[in-house]
Amino acid sequence: MQAIQKKIETGERITGDDFLKLEREADLHQLGFLADSIRRRLHPEPVVTYVIDRNINYTDICISACKFCAFFKSPEDKEGKVLSKEELLEKIRETQELGGTQILLQGGLHPDKPLEFYEEMLRFMKETGIHIHGFSPPEVYHFSQISGLPVAKVLKRLVDAGLNSIPGGGAEILNNRVREELAPRKCNADQWIGVMEEAHRLGLRTTATMMFGHIETMEERLEHLERVRALQDRTGGFTAFIPWPFQPDYTPLAETRKIEKTTAVSYLRMLALSRIFLDNIRNIQASWVTQGPKIAQLSLFFGANDFGSTMIEENVVAAAGIHFRLSEQEIRRLVSDAGFSPQQRLMDYTPI
Repeated sequence: MQAIQKKIETGERITGDDFLKLEREADLHQLGFLADSIRRRLHPEPVVTYVIDRNINYTDICISACKFCAFFKSPEDKEGKVLSKEELLEKIRETQELGGTQILLQGGLHPDKPLEFYEEMLRFMKETGIHIHGFSPPEVYHFSQISGLPVAKVLKRLVDAGLNSIPGGGAEILNNRVREELAPRKCNADQWIGVMEEAHRLGLRTTATMMFGHIETMEERLEHLERVRALQDRTGGFTAFIPWPFQPDYTPLAETRKIEKTTAVSYLRMLALSRIFLDNIRNIQASWVTQGPKIAQLSLFFGANDFGSTMIEENVVAAAGIHFRLSEQEIRRLVSDAGFSPQQRLMDYTPI
């Protein structure tokens, strides 16, 4: 342990074996201390950033039928819907009135909508002047499949229509065994990385996520982090990493397996391990949406330097029974009470 700690303290990269040893042997306080030391080295000023945005799910109709999702509707479900142009524009106007700078645009894998549908959606949204942080890799890969076009061509067309950046959703665990069991109709781990690599080559900035605490092993979590770190070495295109725990309530997976919710301690350990391992990603985001405000405050001492989004609207986690809500004023107060200075930012971490 002392050798690993010395590596971390001197800024040397840890190996996968080091990661697993830390996970097995380090206690919560040790992990927090090491992660916080890296956070302070990367961000010496006591500033915690956040973004004002809204998560718009343009459709809940999805052919993926992921076992961990409580939000989707099958194409045959009459309750499934696609937001109209008027509904989208109203949500954007409300966001801008609250000082919002971007829209997090994601939806189900709709079987019937052509690529042109998404291009038109981007064009009329772009007329409002909002930054569009949209279409996670599974969506982009789906667009490629339904259009018959390569991913690079799809991305180029989306950018030309108004796409500004890509969220890291749909990563879950970047291990093909896990993905085959949980979401066999969704892009696999290699395809997820491939979409992100093409996006980075086009100059798009993206985030990366990890949804943990379901059927994966610790070694498979490590594989996820290794894939993200390796791509960041090649492209430098990730602006932030967001680890968050699986919310089992009301999901098909919870109906077939007994999966307990991730504890706050387990979340903080994984957050710290992520900060320690991902030495080439500057920003680590706290997940108040799943953990609540108090644990999010603690996250700031376990490697996180970003409080994420105000989430004016959030539907996917809410479908699993989690309903935390925070205004910009509440985020600023929570950050200040934890001893940091709150700073609004854009997607690329430019301060406002």
